[in-house]
Amino acid sequence: MNRLEQLKKLKQTTEWDVIVIGGGASGLGTALDAASRGYKTILLEAIDFAKGTSSRSTKLVHGGVRYLEQGDISMVREALKERGLMAQNAAHLVKNQSFVIPNYNWWGGYFYTIGLTIYDLLAGKLSLGSSKYISKKKTIELLPTIKQKGLVNGVTYHDGQFDDSRLAINIAQTAVENGACVLNYTKVVNLLKDDENQVTGVQVEDLESGEKHEIKGKAIINATGVFTNAIMKLNDTVYKKYIVPSQGIHLVFDKSFLPSDYALMIPKTSDGRVLFAVPWHNKIVVGTTDTLMKKHSVEPIALETEIEFVLETAQRYLAKKPTRADVLSVFAGLRPLAAPDEPGKSTKEVSRSHKIIVSDTGLITITGGKWTTYRKIAEDLVNKAIRVRHLSKNKCKTEHVSIHGNKITNAIDRENHLYIYGTDIPKIVELQNKEPELKEKLHPNYDYTMAEVAWAIRYEMARTIDDVLARRVRLLFLDARAAIASCEKVAQLLAKELGHDETWTQNQIAEFKTLANGFLLTEFRK
Repeated sequence: MNRLEQLKKLKQTTEWDVIVIGGGASGLGTALDAASRGYKTILLEAIDFAKGTSSRSTKLVHGGVRYLEQGDISMVREALKERGLMAQNAAHLVKNQSFVIPNYNWWGGYFYTIGLTIYDLLAGKLSLGSSKYISKKKTIELLPTIKQKGLVNGVTYHDGQFDDSRLAINIAQTAVENGACVLNYTKVVNLLKDDENQVTGVQVEDLESGEKHEIKGKAIINATGVFTNAIMKLNDTVYKKYIVPSQGIHLVFDKSFLPSDYALMIPKTSDGRVLFAVPWHNKIVVGTTDTLMKKHSVEPIALETEIEFVLETAQRYLAKKPTRADVLSVFAGLRPLAAPDEPGKSTKEVSRSHKIIVSDTGLITITGGKWTTYRKIAEDLVNKAIRVRHLSKNKCKTEHVSIHGNKITNAIDRENHLYIYGTDIPKIVELQNKEPELKEKLHPNYDYTMAEVAWAIRYEMARTIDDVLARRVRLLFLDARAAIASCEKVAQLLAKELGHDETWTQNQIAEFKTLANGFLLTEFRK
């Protein structure tokens, strides 16, 4: 996947069948769905693939235990089916994750065992394993650092765990392999319309060269997540809110706070939310919150109240109590929830299911949705485009389309940090052997090498330090200080590979340090 080749493809095509705006989970999934059906497809992303919400999830592929409690059976059933398909189609990135719910009252064990047995039954043959009621002793054995005072018993269940932005990159590669054109740093600045006010294409600006292009297409799909309202402003004469951003934050800690392969799930925190502590890339990710935001930004910053809430809740349930000084990284993401029809609804009540809107202009917009159901969202979007934009009726194929890198990966494979590359692992090893200087570690405390940086630049369209350290190699999300310490090396290699000068390099380093500071708690910023 190479940006120059993709630009060439853009210039050589006069009209597309499907134009997708937005390179997050829904947009990338839609580009893959449309391309695999044989439609001429182009995807345009203003910054980088999965730059927004799609790289900032809780790293879970799940049916939604909480939605089961709310009685939304059809949503749970759909998500569990999709969870199973994701585990088959991207086996290098999606793994079976066991969870423990510790119970501090006598009825919890029975209540959750019954609920989770229903959850397992809904998964059918795509189930990842059955839920079990366990004793207090067994709960402590599985979660050695759990608070023992008042503990009565526990329940174990299974869900999926994955690497979100790695999957996004691999879906982009799969879309290209299926004939799509995908471009990052290509911003849609206007919608093109005909005399009847129907959308016929988009005007874009290549943010690297400043060049503008007019791109014509039959179906235009707006999958811009929290930026939906901005595209709708270009589309509507009357402005209306289509999405409300809700912020969720996560704190990342050393594995010693939960030295287990099991994840912890607290079904009801003090404000009635669910809290997870999930092992991820040899760290523990703890979250999340749900805070309605008035405005959105490209780099959302965790609020002090959110940080305090996650810390306090974690301290309440862990015997080894994490403090502010233990936070390796804090990341915030914005969920693009479909705006409620009646004002004043709380975020817990705003629907998590996706909603497709067809404007009078013919623009097709997706709101809501979540990573687990990205493939189904894409299928629904392309089916809608076929109906309203009169594309030829080609059947969806993605149920069994293998994602780039897909290979069965077991626990032993995962001990090698390169496991996330799946079938590309030998090529990265070969890079190190051919260019021995690429064997150098990015940071003394981590196994990542410069070969992975070179790979990200050459084959995964990484253009900035942020692209490399946040979304290709996940160092910024795992340890912000280590990412800051590694950024100059990355900048030098980017400049060398992409032909940039010293001024560009220094600007990149300064920009990245500012951005990375947002991943550190205020008093620890550099």
